[in-house]
Amino acid sequence: MTTAMAPRLLIHGGAGNLDPATARADEARPALAAALRAGFAVLERGGRALDAVQTAVVVLEDSGLFSAGKGACEDAAGDVTLDAAIMDGVSRAGGAVASVAGVRNAIVGARRVLEHTPHVLLVGAGAESFLREHQVPFAPRSYFQPAYAAAAPRHGTVGAVALDAQGHLAAATSTGGILGKRPGRVGDSPILGAGTYADETCAVSATGQGEFFLRSVFAFRVARDVAAGRDVGEALRAGLADVQTLGGRGGALVLAADGRWGMHLTTPGMFRGVLGAGQAPQVAVWDEALGPV
Repeated sequence: MTTAMAPRLLIHGGAGNLDPATARADEARPALAAALRAGFAVLERGGRALDAVQTAVVVLEDSGLFSAGKGACEDAAGDVTLDAAIMDGVSRAGGAVASVAGVRNAIVGARRVLEHTPHVLLVGAGAESFLREHQVPFAPRSYFQPAYAAAAPRHGTVGAVALDAQGHLAAATSTGGILGKRPGRVGDSPILGAGTYADETCAVSATGQGEFFLRSVFAFRVARDVAAGRDVGEALRAGLADVQTLGGRGGALVLAADGRWGMHLTTPGMFRGVLGAGQAPQVAVWDEALGPV
């Protein structure tokens, strides 16, 4: 008989040069808790980790408080384009979209790519056409209300990692990218192995300066170290240290198949939270300890 695992869900709402005067932490904390409750409800019903991370990310996208979904920041042309990825650990199947405009929930689009194509990543107009064909909801430009003005935090990527009762892992990440980005720019979030990764060993979701996470192949680096027996916290810190050697900063979540987990940041703050069975949501923004779960 297979022993059921104790489900866990970790989320983030971005890491960056957060300023207490502009970070909207009092608004973000309830949104983080709501995302944790929604995603964990899937796990409590015996649902899949893949469904849990998607559910949690949709709540964060819809909140308008982060640079993803409704609150995604504008590029240099004043447009809002979105990137997202989702990955199933047990099969290592993944789906992603990048540079898509008007999609209400990019993470839903990424899931459609995973389930309805032999591909991993679709971009731009071709991706938008595919998403319309598969009934992914679009919204008018007026729906998108960028959360970050020029003086506000620049990093508001959202993400989640989950472990379900069957012992399976999943990861999801969604973003509007960097405020004022060059049109067409794509960061690490929709790239499997860079900003998002899950296998049978662990799941990772990152946030920060995407170019440096891409160059580090960050998420896969962390997963490789965990698979080799390294402590999850050590693997996460080592991965972020490598990003720093390249000139970047940020934060990330990692969740192992045995339930060990870690969160770490190299920025002043990171919106984040964790929830385990029989517990209340735990959320943090600044240098605050979370756990155990």
